[in-house]
Amino acid sequence: MASSPAPERAPILTTVGLLVEAQAGLVAAASKRLATAGHRAGQDFEVLLRLLRTPEHRLRMSDLAAQTTLTASGLTRAVDRLVRDGLVCREACAEDRRVSYAQLTDAGEAEIRAALAVHLEQLEELFAPYEADELAALETTLRRLRDVLNPEAASASEASAAADPEA
Repeated sequence: MASSPAPERAPILTTVGLLVEAQAGLVAAASKRLATAGHRAGQDFEVLLRLLRTPEHRLRMSDLAAQTTLTASGLTRAVDRLVRDGLVCREACAEDRRVSYAQLTDAGEAEIRAALAVHLEQLEELFAPYEADELAALETTLRRLRDVLNPEAASASEASAAADPEA
């Protein structure tokens, strides 16, 4: 009679552990490369990139929070820094005073586009060993996982894609 593995040996723990370790390594490598090249990294980069990839370079703060690794208060602090530096501005919603938007400024767009060139070069180097079909399968798997674990991000992403199919 075969026995079940001990809980600490469950294969799903290995899978999730590898995902977490890969994500941490990717973030650390990207942050180092961006900082070395004189660009913003970490949370600032993440916020600027999300705004760049949305229609009109603008997102509701709640949607931006759902699409990033930041808490609501962490996002507020990050956006405050970016507003202070002239890279993002805040806009109130005319229809609902409880809603506010983060909007990429021209200076913010220029900064994130310059950083993005460095970031894309690094990603192409890191993922060069993988075939296009492997990357497509990884994207499909990650999208399905995101849709289950973070449906708010999925909804915000779908709304952005519907508004701008090229994004």
